[in-house]
Amino acid sequence: MRARGICYDTGFLRNGTGSRESWDPGLVRRELTVIRDDLHCTAVHITGGDPDRLQSAARCAAELGLEIWFSPYPLELTPEEILVLLAECAERAEEIRARGAEVVFVTGVELSLMNHGFIEGGSAEERVGRLLGDPARRPERLAEAGTRLNSFLREAVRAVRERFHGRVTYAAIQFEAVDWDLFDFRTFELIRSAAVADHFRDAVRGLVAQPKPVAVTGFGTAAWRGAGEVAPRSMEILETDGTTGAPLRLSGVYERDEAGQAAYLRELLEIFDSEGVDSAFVFLFALHNLPHRPDGDPRDDLDLASPGIVRVLEDRRGETYPGMPWEPKAAFAAVADHYRGG
Repeated sequence: MRARGICYDTGFLRNGTGSRESWDPGLVRRELTVIRDDLHCTAVHITGGDPDRLQSAARCAAELGLEIWFSPYPLELTPEEILVLLAECAERAEEIRARGAEVVFVTGVELSLMNHGFIEGGSAEERVGRLLGDPARRPERLAEAGTRLNSFLREAVRAVRERFHGRVTYAAIQFEAVDWDLFDFRTFELIRSAAVADHFRDAVRGLVAQPKPVAVTGFGTAAWRGAGEVAPRSMEILETDGTTGAPLRLSGVYERDEAGQAAYLRELLEIFDSEGVDSAFVFLFALHNLPHRPDGDPRDDLDLASPGIVRVLEDRRGETYPGMPWEPKAAFAAVADHYRGG
């Protein structure tokens, strides 16, 4: 692969609530340095809802020589609100690119499911239900969603390209049927579950055979036994606040399986590498709102639901990287080993 990457979360914003409470630029620099030096990444997919944080992390990544995929991640916004966010972020991304960094602008992620105005429903769960609930009307509803999304993307790309003069893409779910003529990369949130495992490699090969380089984002799984079988639904063991989406507890007791998470990532990276994917971004380095709580009620160990390749710590610092608020999982070594070999 040309770009060996990982997703770095600056904090998702939903209904005014952020998933990453504190922001320490010093910590961000240390984490991005680990991503470059120890994970052997050449690129980083920087996601989140706060333009200031996105710009701050991207500037740091640029100073470290990483390729940046600058990726605002709208959640539960209207199309008008999304346009405002994308335009502002495009200006900030251009400021970094103009100084010599390699920057790709990502014009949203899974917009049709994660926001208002494309599919009826007040939440992502309701939108999925509307799409899949009536099999007879599924083709019609998928087509409607694709039409609305592409109409929006044409307007969004015009606004982005007026402000940003590098390469542009969009991180799509395959059903969205994106008009890729608008973009420089064809980028997919491509996650393997047991249901598609038999033909997953062939599907990747088919995507790569099409015009334009292919990037893969969003692939990963949580660290409980069996999570890889149900990815991309491995985080659904979380019970969350209905308004803010904040994680509360796990829905039951689950067995930790870090080796399974590591094997899953290793297998997908091998497929993407061998089938000619241009750029791959493991999802993800850390989710700071899903801490590891090994003591007490096992339903409080939110890290089990996290696809992060490190365990976030609440009340202590790590030992492998002294001073860091996390410890590597087995998946950390799996990603590092694959990227080192690349």
